[in-house]
Amino acid sequence: MSTDKDDKFLPAPAVQRGAPTHPISLIISAIAFYWVASLSVVFLNKTILSGSEFKFPYPLFVTLFQLVVALVLLVVCGHLGKRNRTFSMIPPFEFDLDIARKIAPLSVVYVLMLTLNNLCLQLVEVTFYQVARSLSIFFNILLTYTMLRQKTSPAAMLACAVVVLGFFVGSYGETNFSWAGLWAGVGSSIFVALYGIYVKKTLGLIDNNQWRLLHYNTAISIVLLTPIVLLSGEVGEIWREIWFLGDLGFWFLMTVTGVAGFLINTAMFLQIKYTTALTNTISGTAKSCVQTLLAMVFYQNPITAMNGFGIFLSLLGSGLYSWVRYAEMQRR
Repeated sequence: MSTDKDDKFLPAPAVQRGAPTHPISLIISAIAFYWVASLSVVFLNKTILSGSEFKFPYPLFVTLFQLVVALVLLVVCGHLGKRNRTFSMIPPFEFDLDIARKIAPLSVVYVLMLTLNNLCLQLVEVTFYQVARSLSIFFNILLTYTMLRQKTSPAAMLACAVVVLGFFVGSYGETNFSWAGLWAGVGSSIFVALYGIYVKKTLGLIDNNQWRLLHYNTAISIVLLTPIVLLSGEVGEIWREIWFLGDLGFWFLMTVTGVAGFLINTAMFLQIKYTTALTNTISGTAKSCVQTLLAMVFYQNPITAMNGFGIFLSLLGSGLYSWVRYAEMQRR
C-alpha cells in the first residue's frame, strides 16, 4: 500500500481483480517484438548520431524528431482504424487535460530515458553501451523497494551484486572511455527501471489501454521536450553546421529511425503489459548480449580482456537474477 509521500509522485494504481494469465506464445511474441525493435533502434540511432556519412550529433533534436514521427503514426493509424480492421486496435487520437495532468510524470520519465539513452549512445561504443546501462536491475530493486515497498531476496541481491561488479570492471577496462557517456548510461538505467513501474501504475487511468496511454505519453513528451531543444542551442548549431539538411537521404534515414522509435515504444508497452516490469528489465539486459556481439561484427569495436570480462559479469549476473526471481515465483 502506498504512503502519502509515494502518492505525490505516482498516479493512483488501478484496482485489479486478480493477475491475468497470458498464453506463453503471446508472452514470447511480445518479448521477441521488443528484441527486434530495440536492436533496430540502437543501431539506427548509432548510425544517425555518429556512425554514417550523415553524422548528426544532436541527441535532443533526434529524440524530438522521433517523437513527432511517432505521434503522426498514432494519429494516422487511429484514423485508419475507423475504416480498416488491420488498424482497429489503435483508437482515434484523444487528449483530455485532466488525464494528461495525471500521466505527465510518466512522460517526464520517458523524455529523460530517451534523451539520456541517445546521449549515451552518441558518446560511447555500442559494446560499452551495454555496460554503461547495465545497472537497470540494480535501480529496479532500489526503486521497487523505495516506491512500492517490495523487498528483494538475498539471492537476488547477490546476483545483482555480480551485475554491479561487471559494471565497474567493464568501465575500468573500456578503451574509449567517456565519463559523460558513462553517467548518461547510469541516468538512462535509472529511468528505464522507473519507466516500467510508472507504466504499470498509469495504465489504470485509461482502462489499461496501452494505445491510449501512448497517445498521451507521446503528445506530452513533445510538449516537454520542444522548449528544451530550443533552449539547448541545438537548432541554431544544426542550421549553421550541418551541410546535408537538403539531402532527402538524410531525412529518409531520420524518418526510418523515428518509425523504429515508434515500434520500440509500442514494444515496451506490450512487453510490460503481458509480462512484468522486472521481465522488461531482464529482457532488455539479455538482449544486450546479442547487441554486443552484433556491434563487434558490424562496428569492429575494440574490446579489452577486462572490458570483455565486465560484459560477461553483467550478463551472468542478469541471468542469475532472472533464474532466482523465476524460482521464487514458482514457490509462491
